[in-house]
Amino acid sequence: MQPKKTQRQKLVLICKGIAMGVANKIPGVSGGIVALAAGFYEELIYSFSRFNKTALTLLFKREFKAFYTHINGSFLSLLFTGVVISFFSASLILDQFIQYYPRQVWGLFFGMILASVFFIWIKAKRYTYKEYIVTILGLASGLLVTFLTPGQENDNLIFVFICGMISISGMILPGLSGSFLLLVLGNYTLLLIDSVNALYFTLVDLVSFDLSFLEDPERLNLLGVMLAFTLGSISGLLVLSKALRLFLQHYPKKIIALLIGFILGSLNAIWPWKRAVYNPVKGKQIDSYELFWPKLTELENIYVILFILLGFGIVTLLETYGKKSA
Repeated sequence: MQPKKTQRQKLVLICKGIAMGVANKIPGVSGGIVALAAGFYEELIYSFSRFNKTALTLLFKREFKAFYTHINGSFLSLLFTGVVISFFSASLILDQFIQYYPRQVWGLFFGMILASVFFIWIKAKRYTYKEYIVTILGLASGLLVTFLTPGQENDNLIFVFICGMISISGMILPGLSGSFLLLVLGNYTLLLIDSVNALYFTLVDLVSFDLSFLEDPERLNLLGVMLAFTLGSISGLLVLSKALRLFLQHYPKKIIALLIGFILGSLNAIWPWKRAVYNPVKGKQIDSYELFWPKLTELENIYVILFILLGFGIVTLLETYGKKSA
């Protein structure tokens, strides 16, 4: 049984959830990075892995209190309260900053992630040559994923289900962005824009007691796509969390080494100096980003570098404060 949390611990966990939600909002960044850097990654994996046969049995027997305890509900409820708050507030603010000050925002998060990886590496201690090899493999994998060429859109429900299983990994695997993977698979617009819009308009119609959408085959197809994507995401979350928990139990240092390498390899996804490359067919859809080196003679680039240092400094201060409070 998990120990009862104090009011301060509850507030801190909600704030971590907000940070996780904000990270998921940033293209190329995963909420898993926040979980790993903030020190609740293993508990997150543990909690997700508790959604098993025992949990279903308790739920069907209406033993809700036992179910809540079994899945570490106190942790998950507080964390996802923060995620929801971030969706309706912090993410909206972040959208404005990204729109008007994109390089400064990227620079801030680049510095924060770089510092987080540095402190995670320090905590790991006594790296053997095997861990270094695993880190290099993670680095190569991260680079490979971020440079993949996007595929073509596919609304086959089996493929959509698989997309759901793959995209949810952004919440579980630090450095792996679920939205970026959907872009690589070619289904970003279909699953995160068209299907979401179809669901929104359907909910509006239902509230208005308008059932005319039942005669719209395109709307019904998109709703079917959304259902398959949701089921795939839930399945992927449960399967991946169980597998990761087993690996963390038996190979903790190697898994952390792999994740560190993967995060370093995917850092180019949030490199502040980049230009969007748009799809020649769908003009508004971004296919990839072209990276470039900054000119240090330009004042804006100096500001961006200061934001990178600021991000590194924020994480350093938080790490220092955390050690003193421990």
